[in-house]
Amino acid sequence: MNSELTVQELTALMKKAAGVTVDAKDMERRLDTGFSEIGLDSLGLLGIVGELENSHGRALPTDAERCKTPREFLNLVNSSLMAGA
Repeated sequence: MNSELTVQELTALMKKAAGVTVDAKDMERRLDTGFSEIGLDSLGLLGIVGELENSHGRALPTDAERCKTPREFLNLVNSSLMAGA
């Protein structure tokens, strides 16, 4: 399994963990758009963090659930995953 989280995987997790459907190509163009504008609230983001922690078998930084944009979330999660690889 590739340890880096992609935009496609993030959009799949958004649907699975939070019920928010976003097209991956649209998300790639809107990486700096706030999660709230996309329809993802803090509880949904917490669900995504939980899914990632379960699938990778380790905790993510506590700041992960406070990220405001997809780019910020991907950067934080990927730097954490790469540090533990």
